[in-house]
Amino acid sequence: MEARDTELRNGPLQDAELKKELDATLHARRELGPEYESALLESFLEKVEQRVDGTVDRRVRRQLAEQQMVVARGGRPAASSGEISFGERFGFGMISLILAIPLSAIGAVNAGLSGLFVTWAGILGVNAVHAARPWPWPRRERADATD
Repeated sequence: MEARDTELRNGPLQDAELKKELDATLHARRELGPEYESALLESFLEKVEQRVDGTVDRRVRRQLAEQQMVVARGGRPAASSGEISFGERFGFGMISLILAIPLSAIGAVNAGLSGLFVTWAGILGVNAVHAARPWPWPRRERADATD
């Protein structure tokens, strides 16, 4: 965490070399005039982009190395974006039940009992599709049992 904080403090805006480049760009603009402004600006932004790309590359490599160390030590890497936690599933279920109330009323008022059935079939279908995604904790329990 300290390395990341240091990197943020010493990031592109705090970089002395980048400050020199900005000063040189501004000085060149004053000397050359506004007709060269776009070329000078593009050149400076290209240097900033290279600096940011380098910083992002270092962070990605560091995170990959940390994940590899966790796996090498027998731990589990951080949950992937494809996994859904219990809280997300619970929240989705609660929201669908809350929304079911006005949807049921709308369906029943507009189409009677058949509208109510269609509404609930849709609600059940959406929840079934959401529930069909794999649960994250059975894999965790198997991984914990092997330790």
